[in-house]
Amino acid sequence: MASILVVNGPNLDRLGQREPSHYGHSTLAEIESRLRQLAEDLGHQLDSFQSNAEHALIERIHRAADAQIDGLILNPAAFTHSSIALRDAVLASALPMVEVHLSNPFARESFRQVSYFSDIAIGSISGLGALGYECALRALDQRFRSS
Repeated sequence: MASILVVNGPNLDRLGQREPSHYGHSTLAEIESRLRQLAEDLGHQLDSFQSNAEHALIERIHRAADAQIDGLILNPAAFTHSSIALRDAVLASALPMVEVHLSNPFARESFRQVSYFSDIAIGSISGLGALGYECALRALDQRFRSS
């Protein structure tokens, strides 16, 4: 059994209300519930964390590394395009990480097309809505089973 942490960045606590044309109608709680069930079905433990504060996200990733969590699913949200500090925390954790975005940043404004995380992720999933989280979990599951 692997232990997986899902970290969600700023404004994702507003899912279901915020720009549903980009982010869908599911709330973060609904996404996490489905993901937790899938993790259980796959035989893994899943914990999730969301914050609008960069330092809180960094501290949670540090704690995950110290607790020897096995993998990370990260939706850095707007910090995707701006947070070197969060990137450094992911690098320092040495956790295998899958980057997830609900919308497709490449179909949006040019500033959203830059990610400080894609090159350090084992994979990046965007534009699939809430399904992207499930794909990320399955990718980590496959990685754990093959190692």
